[in-house]
Amino acid sequence: MSKQGSLRLVAGMVGGGQGADIGKTHRYAMRLDDRYELHAGVFGRDGASSVRIAGSLGVPADRTYRDYREMAEREAAREDGVDVVAVTTPNDSHFDIARTFLEAGISVVCDGDLGRIRFAAVEHASGWAAAPVELGEHRQARWRTDPGVAGFPSVVGDLGTHAFHLLRYVTGLEATRVSAELDTLVPGRRVFDNATVRLTLSNGAPATLWASMAATGNEHGLRIRVFGDTASIEWRHEDPQHLTVRDLDGGTTILAQGMRTLSEDAGRLTRPGLGHPEGFLEAFANFYRDLADELRARRDGGPTTVRDLSFPTGRDGLIGVQLVEATAASHAADSAWVVPAFAHDKVGI
Repeated sequence: MSKQGSLRLVAGMVGGGQGADIGKTHRYAMRLDDRYELHAGVFGRDGASSVRIAGSLGVPADRTYRDYREMAEREAAREDGVDVVAVTTPNDSHFDIARTFLEAGISVVCDGDLGRIRFAAVEHASGWAAAPVELGEHRQARWRTDPGVAGFPSVVGDLGTHAFHLLRYVTGLEATRVSAELDTLVPGRRVFDNATVRLTLSNGAPATLWASMAATGNEHGLRIRVFGDTASIEWRHEDPQHLTVRDLDGGTTILAQGMRTLSEDAGRLTRPGLGHPEGFLEAFANFYRDLADELRARRDGGPTTVRDLSFPTGRDGLIGVQLVEATAASHAADSAWVVPAFAHDKVGI
């Protein structure tokens, strides 16, 4: 059966099984605009559990696979095979899974005018693991603090890369060098759970990045502040519908999501009206809506609609991994400055 011209895209998922909250988030976000149909997947390592979850999601039994390699091979051979696969497994398996589907020809989802920017500070400092929760029944904590799964600079890969992407998205700048210090704040933990990173941006401005899973009392902890020579801005995840803008004289303006005077992109990405908060799920749905437009254009041969940085690509994922490698190398060299691979390659600079 041909998919040409269909408004809906066929999606698959690897991971997102029992207890995997991020898998549910991706599925809910796909459904919000009714642009995807989930028709294939591997929902965990345990076969019986995967089949059970697939059945509850309406995924046909003949498209519930034993492993991702079988899924990639068989879906690529189908005329009505998946257009895109969401990979919602722990970090250590992302590369092999993503490469397998990309090699099979299947797309993968692997989440004001300031003048010259002088300084930027970004944080993703959460308190979710300020206690040794991995010693109990917290499944997410167990794999995120296992160096064999998450890597020893776990907090940089898990939280720091998201903060770094936010910094790049907001400033439009890249990092040319990093100096990092990694710490373990919770005694006995086998990975680094706190990272303080200095960066030099591509316009020469300094920046800082703080990533932590042990910031006691903090909520989600995602915040960015950017200081230019004419104004500064501040945004926090806990108050996502407001952007604070401050001028040279200390005057403060609060921009609210939904205001008619904001940019076209801001309007496009705002789902509720002025005064109504937009949530985590809707932000994921904005990502999937833009991705759906791009995937349909590729599938049906229409004009591309991709918007600059409207959703991260494989390039952004690579830059995130290269940041993790650079921070680990800097820490090992007593916080010496390290030029990351993407700066050597002049990526985006």
